[in-house]
Amino acid sequence: MNNRFLLILAAIVIGFFGILFFNKKENPVQQGQLTNHTYGEGKTGVVLVEYGDFECPACLRFYPVLAQIKEIYKEDITIQFKHFPLVEIHQNALIASRAAEAASNQDKFWEMHDKLYENQQSWARASDPSTFFVQFATELNLDTERFKTDMAGEESNRSVQADLGEAKSQGYNSTPTFTLDGKKLEEPQDRVEYFSQLIDAAIAEKQKSGQ
Repeated sequence: MNNRFLLILAAIVIGFFGILFFNKKENPVQQGQLTNHTYGEGKTGVVLVEYGDFECPACLRFYPVLAQIKEIYKEDITIQFKHFPLVEIHQNALIASRAAEAASNQDKFWEMHDKLYENQQSWARASDPSTFFVQFATELNLDTERFKTDMAGEESNRSVQADLGEAKSQGYNSTPTFTLDGKKLEEPQDRVEYFSQLIDAAIAEKQKSGQ
């Protein structure tokens, strides 16, 4: 085995590991894990997923409807929230999702979720929305220093980016986007009756198929 061959082999190995390092550094979406923010006991196996943006006015319209659905079906289905901040049009959506992730680290995701929607108009156009989020954290009795660190940290960003990447990979381009047992709901309506009809049908289908 001559020196020329060894040099070529070494160059190939270095190049391979260089590509791995570059991809790891430049693709945080691939490094993050999808979030798992769920509500409900899910006894029937039916799953309703919302891809939402905390700054989105349409998401805010759906918020009270979903709050009722959560209460009505809390024993029967699983409701899941996934981050889909539309950063091109909502300047504070990303940091809001990171705030929710920071609260999740202290087991208060849904409480922060509610705070963000209920106070959307106060922080949505703020130059520094984090001051509002820290106030929400205080009201929720969180460790605010840990909250601020987590909100600014890369872990929260990777989690949000992973959800965002999933939404884009499915071709979703607006919020809120809903799926029911993996099927996208086309032109969803912000009415309790609309969701109830679809959920009841999904539950019946599960029972019929014995799943």
